[in-house]
Amino acid sequence: MQVFAKTDIGRERKINEDFYYISEAEDKIKLFILADGMGGYNAGEVASKMAVEAVKEYIYKHFQKNKDSKEKIENLLRESIEYANNVIYKKSQSQKELNGMGTTLDVCLIYNSKVYIGHVGDSRVYRIRKEFMRRITRDHSYVQTLIEDGTITKEEAFHHPKKNMLTKALGCMEKVEPDIYTKTFIKDDIILMSSDGLTNMIKEDEIYNTIKQDKENATENLVKQANDNGGYDNITVVIIM
Repeated sequence: MQVFAKTDIGRERKINEDFYYISEAEDKIKLFILADGMGGYNAGEVASKMAVEAVKEYIYKHFQKNKDSKEKIENLLRESIEYANNVIYKKSQSQKELNGMGTTLDVCLIYNSKVYIGHVGDSRVYRIRKEFMRRITRDHSYVQTLIEDGTITKEEAFHHPKKNMLTKALGCMEKVEPDIYTKTFIKDDIILMSSDGLTNMIKEDEIYNTIKQDKENATENLVKQANDNGGYDNITVVIIM
């Protein structure tokens, strides 16, 4: 398994509120986490880092006793995200300057030829298989609801002024219900995890073409393209293959 990752502040933001984790090559648990924080002052930076650390801690602590079935692993992911939500929410209530902080969160746990995915917010996970890239996660956003009820098209969504408005995030409410997905992960598959600083700047077919043309330099190339297109947000890309 090869993993490439890059995070960049972008061209407009003063701090990078994205945070990610990739497990070490020798780790038995293949765990990958990406979070895109939000909130005033440095609260988004605090929330994203807390989310990643809390999920990582929970999964490493409880994986061994939950690894023997698909249902147990899915439940482990769900519980880890609920735990992280609780940690962030309590922290936000304890300090005035952190009130209202939150973060997106995507977790990919690869085990026994499957990728288990936990998702909250509008960061995304894709799987490329052969000549096709499919988005696995569903954005928890206002614009996604407009697409689903037929109010706007996907093309219109890409340019919509409210495309950053979330309908669900981690740490903003006392409870959260993450989406959980389980997909096969086989030889030559590629998993792409990204914050919206990438997908708001580059269309999906262009992302796919960039990865297929040069897999090993794709993270660098994608970040450069996002910045060349405006770089309005922090950009984080993780590619697993």
